[in-house]
Amino acid sequence: MEEQELIKALLEKYKAGTITDADKAVLDKWYLHVAADSSEELSEADRLQTFDTVLHHLEEVSAAKPIRRLWPRIAAAASVILALGIGGYFVLHKNEPITQVAVQHDVLPGGNKAYLTLGNGQRISLTDAKNGTIANQAGKIIQKTADGLIAYDNSNTSHKNSEIIFNIIETPRGGQYQVVLPDGSKVWLNAASSLKYPAAFTGTDRQVELSGEAYFEVAKDKAHPFKVKTNRETVEVLGTHFNINSYNDEPTLKTTLLEGSVKITTANTQQIIKPGEQAVLGSSLKIQQADEEEVLAWKNGLFMFNDEPLESIMRKVSRWYDVDVQYGDIDKTQSFGGGVSRFDNISKVLQKLEITRMVHFKIQGKTIYVTK
Repeated sequence: MEEQELIKALLEKYKAGTITDADKAVLDKWYLHVAADSSEELSEADRLQTFDTVLHHLEEVSAAKPIRRLWPRIAAAASVILALGIGGYFVLHKNEPITQVAVQHDVLPGGNKAYLTLGNGQRISLTDAKNGTIANQAGKIIQKTADGLIAYDNSNTSHKNSEIIFNIIETPRGGQYQVVLPDGSKVWLNAASSLKYPAAFTGTDRQVELSGEAYFEVAKDKAHPFKVKTNRETVEVLGTHFNINSYNDEPTLKTTLLEGSVKITTANTQQIIKPGEQAVLGSSLKIQQADEEEVLAWKNGLFMFNDEPLESIMRKVSRWYDVDVQYGDIDKTQSFGGGVSRFDNISKVLQKLEITRMVHFKIQGKTIYVTK
């Protein structure tokens, strides 16, 4: 019997109350192995609901539906169980040792790190800057707050200057940061990203330039449309929540709408997308339903993968942990699923993938070697 079919059969017996003690012991061993990272011990009722969620996923696996509308602890346990191909190896190969990530020096996760470049070229390390006023641009005071973001004070509206002063906030690999723009819009920057914007929005529209990935919550202002320009498209909104992934090393540019409405303009076409949709720009622009939980996982402190190729996963790992990746004789297109905290050390993240026995990692300094 295939591993997935075996797990499904045991879960069905468990749900129906017909499981034998021997089969329950096998299922419990599988559950304990796969859900070992869950910080909460579930009650029997919660465990049944968790198993029911996994069973539903197995029955509709081709639909690849995300886990939604569950109590957080149940959703967390279910996501762990669903992680990395259901983890059936723990049943069929329970006597085989689990390989360990080869670690010389573990790598710590990224954190709040960024640089702010002012209009005069001055570059400020936001990591080192103290809380409080850090600069004055276009009559606006720039504050670094205690909760780790920068914000522009909008109280001074009397400043008049025909010259547009641009600021640039950029995160290194291993960094992330949040900025409240002069119009009150909020932006979360992922690792290895930059945002260029005027210190004061004075024109007919509010235009910023993005490289990398960012999540936007745009302040409503119907008279002044908000535009995000990337190297391949322009996204225009009035007031909305959306995420743009525009890394140069990614094969496609993805714009995901959570709330409101946006218009995407490329060299060849224009397209309006609705909440829950994702515009994917490759050789052409196509619209598809978005997995919102996966898209926003980085902002919520998670890595979340849904049938994602190994090479794509490792690009995310590389940016967040500021490491280089070297591949040996391995299929980089093989896919994995699951989730793990972005605030774990890198060895724990890689161990999640090694559980599948499809890949092995060796950490040497700031380089990850990937082999079979």
